[in-house]
Amino acid sequence: MKKIVLTIVTLLVILACKNVSKTDSNLSAKSETENATKYPSDVIPFMDEWSILCGDGTSVKNLVNFEHKEFFYLVNDGITDWVVYKTPNSGITSRTSNNTRTELGQKAHWIPETGGNLTGTLKVQHVSTTGDATVASSYSVVIGQIHSDEGHENEPLKIFYKKFPGHTKGSVFWNYEINTKGDNSGRWDFSTAVWGYDFSDVGANPTTYPDEPEDGIALGEEFSYEVNVYKGIMYLTFTSEGHETKTFTKSLIKSDFATKSDIPQQVINVYSSRRAISPEREIAYAGEINYFKQGAYNQANGKSTKSETYDGDIAKQYANGSYAEVWFKEATVGSGTAPNK
Repeated sequence: MKKIVLTIVTLLVILACKNVSKTDSNLSAKSETENATKYPSDVIPFMDEWSILCGDGTSVKNLVNFEHKEFFYLVNDGITDWVVYKTPNSGITSRTSNNTRTELGQKAHWIPETGGNLTGTLKVQHVSTTGDATVASSYSVVIGQIHSDEGHENEPLKIFYKKFPGHTKGSVFWNYEINTKGDNSGRWDFSTAVWGYDFSDVGANPTTYPDEPEDGIALGEEFSYEVNVYKGIMYLTFTSEGHETKTFTKSLIKSDFATKSDIPQQVINVYSSRRAISPEREIAYAGEINYFKQGAYNQANGKSTKSETYDGDIAKQYANGSYAEVWFKEATVGSGTAPNK
């Protein structure tokens, strides 16, 4: 009888050990899953539709399960996962620009008549703290674009965030770059304010700033944009809690600036001292191949904005405020849709 009891007890002990082992194994597996690396593509799943150029010149075409710890990675603010785009004032950039970027480039291309749609919900965490206040692009970063891939390779849309040093609130505005007739040396941007100022509001001298915008957006303040191109017309929508929703409409297939008399005074004030100003071709970007870009396209550099670059040392730039940093928590890309009436 004692042997039978001992045998039963022994079996129970063995089974209990197996269950404990199984539980430990399950807990271990769960822990490994919870601690597994998360990538930008886990938060914003459209990454398979983009390539990226980072601020050190790293170019990658497959962004699924990709990160670059200095430029493109995830952070959690205690509540939400965010995709970080970070780029210095000086690094390695594209052939058509002096400005560095950690920015997505859409693989699919389209013409305005076919259209496309891009959305983003983001907060700008940092812009360069040095620059020349008289230069319109100082202290700013582009957070979304439409870029042409032929002709002059101009940009029918650039969405900016800009904040002057010492200010709490910055400005969100969008620029339309004309598609010049013939020679592109007379190109220019026309700027429209969303919240705060537009591109043309600058300082009286390199170290004097305009008054802080009353209706501006602070660093770390969340806002969203939608770019919807449908049948050649661009529809823009900007939203942010506590701010008025703003909407804009702009044709990409018929110019508003086809003659010299159409050129706005804003443009004359900003550009005429630097170069001759040309009108736009009548059909604007009609039939021209375009694509979206999104991320952080830093507008500060050592040449035009006279921003500090620490001889291109990226670590020193990051340590001393010479960089742009933008966080996105949501974004989509797809086909253009009929606007809501």
